Amino acid sequence: MARVLAFFCFFSLSCICSHARLPPSPRSSNGTADELALLSFKSMLSSRLLDSWNTSSHYCSWPGVACGRRHPDRVISLRMGSFNLTGHISPFLGNLSFLRELDLRDNQLIGQVPPELGRLGRLQLLNFSANFLQGEIPTEIGALKNLYILNLQENGFSGGIPHSLADLPWLEFLFLSNNRLFGEIPSSLGNLSLMHLDLMGNNLSGPIPPSLGMMSSLSWLSLGYNNLSGPIPVSIWNISSLMGLSVEHNMLGGTLPSEAFSSLSYLEFILMDNNLFHGRLPASVANVTNVKRLQFGPNFFSGTVPADLGRLGYLLSLELSSTSLEAKEPNDWEFITALTNCSQLQNLELGSSKFGGVLPSSVSNLSTSLKRLDLQSNTISGNIPKDIGNLANLEYLVLDSNSFRGTLPSTFGRLNKLQLFSVENNKISGSIPLTFGNLTELISLELQANAFSGNIPSTVGNLTKLLTLNLASNKFSGQIPIAVFNISTLSLILDLSYNNFEGSIPQEIGHLKNLVEFHAESNMLSGEIPVGLGECQLLQNIYIQNNFLNGTIPSLLSQLKGLQNLDFSNNNLSGLIPSFLGNLSTLYQLNLSFNSFAGQVPTFGVFANSSAISIENNGKLCGGIPTLHLPPCSLDIPKKRHRFLIIPISLPLVTTIVVLALLCKLCIVHKKSKQKIPSTTSRQGLPMISYLQLAKATDGFSSTNLIGSGSFGSVYKGVIDDQAEESTNLVAVKVLKVHTPGALKSFIAECEALRNVRHRNLVKIITACSSNDNKGNDFKAIVFDFMPNGSLDVWLHPYTNEQTECMYLDLLQRVTILLDVAYALDYLHCQGPAPVVHCDLKPSNVLLDADMVAHVGDFGLARILVDESSFCQHSTSSMGLRGTIGYAAPEYGAGNMVSTHGDIYSFGILVLETITAKRPTDSRFGQGLGLCEYVELALHNNSVMGVVDSRLPLDLKSDHQTIDYHSNKRNVDCLVSVLRLGISCSQESPSSRMPTRGIIKELKAVKESLSTQ
Repeated sequence: MARVLAFFCFFSLSCICSHARLPPSPRSSNGTADELALLSFKSMLSSRLLDSWNTSSHYCSWPGVACGRRHPDRVISLRMGSFNLTGHISPFLGNLSFLRELDLRDNQLIGQVPPELGRLGRLQLLNFSANFLQGEIPTEIGALKNLYILNLQENGFSGGIPHSLADLPWLEFLFLSNNRLFGEIPSSLGNLSLMHLDLMGNNLSGPIPPSLGMMSSLSWLSLGYNNLSGPIPVSIWNISSLMGLSVEHNMLGGTLPSEAFSSLSYLEFILMDNNLFHGRLPASVANVTNVKRLQFGPNFFSGTVPADLGRLGYLLSLELSSTSLEAKEPNDWEFITALTNCSQLQNLELGSSKFGGVLPSSVSNLSTSLKRLDLQSNTISGNIPKDIGNLANLEYLVLDSNSFRGTLPSTFGRLNKLQLFSVENNKISGSIPLTFGNLTELISLELQANAFSGNIPSTVGNLTKLLTLNLASNKFSGQIPIAVFNISTLSLILDLSYNNFEGSIPQEIGHLKNLVEFHAESNMLSGEIPVGLGECQLLQNIYIQNNFLNGTIPSLLSQLKGLQNLDFSNNNLSGLIPSFLGNLSTLYQLNLSFNSFAGQVPTFGVFANSSAISIENNGKLCGGIPTLHLPPCSLDIPKKRHRFLIIPISLPLVTTIVVLALLCKLCIVHKKSKQKIPSTTSRQGLPMISYLQLAKATDGFSSTNLIGSGSFGSVYKGVIDDQAEESTNLVAVKVLKVHTPGALKSFIAECEALRNVRHRNLVKIITACSSNDNKGNDFKAIVFDFMPNGSLDVWLHPYTNEQTECMYLDLLQRVTILLDVAYALDYLHCQGPAPVVHCDLKPSNVLLDADMVAHVGDFGLARILVDESSFCQHSTSSMGLRGTIGYAAPEYGAGNMVSTHGDIYSFGILVLETITAKRPTDSRFGQGLGLCEYVELALHNNSVMGVVDSRLPLDLKSDHQTIDYHSNKRNVDCLVSVLRLGISCSQESPSSRMPTRGIIKELKAVKESLSTQ
């Protein structure tokens, strides 16, 4: 560490000295050579910061250039990190023979590293990190005998690690992480005197060379996220200077020596998770007195946890989940009592292991700094310790899938920072304590599959940040309190199923505008289906079967345009089956069986697929598609006979009514024309268009031309005549639902957001119309280019089996579409006239043109940010709209401001959905598991192919003879890279999400890898 500090002191001093030099003397011939090298470097790049690189000023004064004191005409450093450089690295940089520092980090450089750089014999620092460089690392770098720091991380370098790097006698910092390097780690690296070796995030394989243990000054060894195998060499345990050891996510195995950690007293991080280690956890780990994070699971460690861990006074996190570690007797739990000495402990994870017996009450005496306690999926029994409320800063408490009994302690009410509490699948009884109303930070409350009873306390209504409430499979009784439906944040799931609730479902359910999934099946509910259910505009799944509901299906349910599953079976419902259910294009499962419905069954939409509907045991249904085998409906012959008798009598009356109606209409139109002259507006520079033209283009806004419908508008396909070109143009006409609350604001937002933006991957607005229709009512519409291949959503989730067969995207197409969307986001956030946040990025808003190029559309929730002062920095807006549940960032649910971070989260979910073909609110994930967790679990368990779209593996396992093992593995690696990108973008913390520049870099690398196969 002293050497690191000494280097950075020297580095800072050299920076100061190099800028405090005397004015340069007249240019020497060598200086002219340096100037020519710099101009050659500039000629291959594009950046606004290089505009001042010209002969009007001395090159030593150019931005990023520094010259020496002893040789004032010789360039000694190029410090051009984050200069927004685009292009290739010039080989003429190799002529800067006095160069000591070459820092081009965090730019957009492409191509390969020129081997001519091997001529820079004085070079001490070479930093090309965070670019788009590719190809092999030049072996010529081994000629840079004075090199002290080599940083090539976060690029696309491939091939092996050059053995020539072992010829750099002064090299102390080697960073090659997050590339695509493969092969074995050269054992010759052990000849170096490295302080920091970072090879994480590559495709390296084979064993860890024992020679690495010969680097006696090594402080950090990062080898995680590779394919390394075999044991950790004994020599590694002898590096007494080691401060960080990272070997997670490999295939390392074997047992750890009992004295493995005895010499590593300076270690602060030990990351060994997701490997194949087995045997006992060495007690010598307690000797690592400075350690802050211990991460040992998942692995196959067995036996008990050493109680000596209580000596680790600086410990912040202990992660032992998914191991074979166990506790059976009280003595086996002594490590919990010992951990009470770790006064800074914040995270304790013991889930999915073999811990059993009774949880000791000493868990309540753990550090008050504890934020996360995970004991899920064990066999722990007994009561939850009554003083659990002592852990005042606890945010995450997961106790599910154990055998806890008794009641919930009243001290729970003191955990007022708790955000997630899950105790599902235990044997807990009694009622929910009234003090639960104090847990106002709760986001998820999961009590399902226990023996809770009594009424739901009204204090649950105080949980105003709750996104998920699951009380299923208990013994709750009484009426469902209205307070539950006043929790307006409830959006992911409300599950009250398999209880003893009675009475009606309150109309106040309509307050849950953003609810995605509602379960109330298998109770004793009565009364009619609440009309308010139709106001839950984002509902996708409704399950109210096995109750005593009566009456008809309310027409207001026709507003649920995103409905996917609807189950009203086993009730007492009656009347006609509403035809509007067939108009719900996303509905793919409908169960109305065991009711008293009568009349004709529709034949379109979901009703056209007999496997998607269940209508048996209804008695008097008729018609429908032939495969339902229902009797034909009666044609009512007597009325048909008298039709001609009625016509002569009614015709005069009808004629009179029509004439009167026309007269009234003329009067109304004449009166309105005096009061208000209709106006038609369009964007500046675009042709004007009227309501009549749009009506003609869409055949009177015919339902046959309806493409889709959303909360604020409907979209129609239209054909507009171009008089100047004597041709016709296909367009999409978005007609505003002017009477819907918020629709006008959406129209204004979309027009404002699209007014000045121009990008290949954004929908092109042709014109806008704000006028009156033929009845004098307000009419507003936006006209866009028509996208013949529809939305990405339709390709990922085809409605029929026929569509599934023909609407298929291979992996390269999916990555290309994601890259198109990333380019669009980068333009909106960073490159456009003003930063724009889309706020509603999802597959249905990604449209595909005839060439399958993606275009981001629907800017009805977009926000133009006020902060334009910084280039491509994450900005915020005080107008907080959340967008669509499942895609909207979690901070929006807490009322946070709109920011570009939110779009990145939505993009991350979009990435995961594009690869898995599973929606973020898919009920198949299981309780408490979302799309992100679903994918993360697969990545951790090396079971990626089990979560990707089932059609993709067929593509990966091509029958073509040219596809060999290595090519198939490369495809799988690309899949993993894209999924990790999705996880990175959808992190809970906004600041942890990858920026657009990094997203583009990652996707371009994956696309290139797929394209070159």
